[in-house]
Amino acid sequence: MSTGWGAPDTEPTRLVLLRHGQTPLSVDKRFAGRGDVELTDEGHQQASAAARRIAAWPVDAVVSSPLSRCRDTAAHAAEQLGLPVEVDEGLVETDFGEWEAMTFAEARAADPGGVDRWVSDPQVGPPGGESFAQVAARVGAARDALLHRHRGRTVLVVSHVTPIKILVQQAMAAPLEALYRMHLDTACLSRVDCYADGPMVVRSLNDTAHLAWDSL
Repeated sequence: MSTGWGAPDTEPTRLVLLRHGQTPLSVDKRFAGRGDVELTDEGHQQASAAARRIAAWPVDAVVSSPLSRCRDTAAHAAEQLGLPVEVDEGLVETDFGEWEAMTFAEARAADPGGVDRWVSDPQVGPPGGESFAQVAARVGAARDALLHRHRGRTVLVVSHVTPIKILVQQAMAAPLEALYRMHLDTACLSRVDCYADGPMVVRSLNDTAHLAWDSL
């Protein structure tokens, strides 16, 4: 993981990490990787609620995964903020290969040994897909490039479960196995502050205060 993207400073680059809103696959708890599924109506409501909260923050840029569920989520915030959406291919979700759109139970029924290896070793990927280790290398490179482009700014990053977990895991200098110990709800917010001399600080994780209406 690179820590040499700039000279030491005291003001961080702030990454506000927003998971996309609800999709049909997230409702059914199915693997949603590179499949370009749309937000549900509730997903748009979640994205709008997040956007209203973010609108009060000093956000300087909006960066999104290329997939529709993220770009549509980002569009809600970008409209509130009056900013364009910058698309970053490096923030795309894990390629789940043959398990795409399956439930965990369906994947285990089809490939019990493969699923057991996948849940115990981040170096192992689904058949035809990416391992978490491969995703971590990609996301880390995307983060370093983003920090170079937006040094000292507050950036809204709209992405998926795995890339956001990886950004948190790397900020904490935790092992990749930490990904198995995190949970992120749809449209949740997390925050990582990144200092140019290397340290990163996790300020929040899985914040869903803006979605309180959803549980009433």
